[in-house]
Amino acid sequence: MNLASIIKSLRPHKTVPITPWTAQGLWDLTPLRTAILFFGLAIFGLGDSLLIQAGIGNAPWTVFAEGLTLKTGLSIGWATFIISVSVMLLWIPLNERVGFGTISNIVIIAAFIQIGTIIFPKQDNFAIGVIFDLIGIALVGLGSALYITCGLGRGPRDGAMTGIHYKTGVRVGRVRMGIEVTVLIIGWFLGGTVGLGTALFALFIGQSVAIFLGLVARLTHKYV
Repeated sequence: MNLASIIKSLRPHKTVPITPWTAQGLWDLTPLRTAILFFGLAIFGLGDSLLIQAGIGNAPWTVFAEGLTLKTGLSIGWATFIISVSVMLLWIPLNERVGFGTISNIVIIAAFIQIGTIIFPKQDNFAIGVIFDLIGIALVGLGSALYITCGLGRGPRDGAMTGIHYKTGVRVGRVRMGIEVTVLIIGWFLGGTVGLGTALFALFIGQSVAIFLGLVARLTHKYV
């Protein structure tokens, strides 16, 4: 495979592709679909834990979770779980529908963030921290692409974003930015770590998800 074909294979995708495992409903479960969902969410959690262990700045929601751990003594996994459940409760007035993927998102990502922070060593070397961040962003992108294409329901944060968008008419991007900035500021005041890693995540996570959605689309299109 030459350089041109590699670059072409990494071209970001503009939409969420239909795959052989895409569900017809939020509770349309099969062994393959469930396995891909769980694997994607686990990879997502491990990627997020690498961002934490890099020590140079977390993703906005993890800044919030870390700040909560500092104020309450909870583990990062439990803090993430509690935040996710709390955000999902916001769905009630927003009329968002909970799917199997929503519940799985809350439990599995929190669990694998906790597992990852045990497996991966905390870094005090800046260069290795940057490498951890870049690998973490890639894993979060891959995990997102896999769980989103299962079609079993949005995660709590995505559901809050789309629900507010539908209720207010404010553009999705602006809603997401407002939410992310709000939780980042709250987490920072609580003592969460903000730094280069936070900026790297903000700059590259969208492209990471889009690139892996493209890879999934190109690898599976002949089977759909």
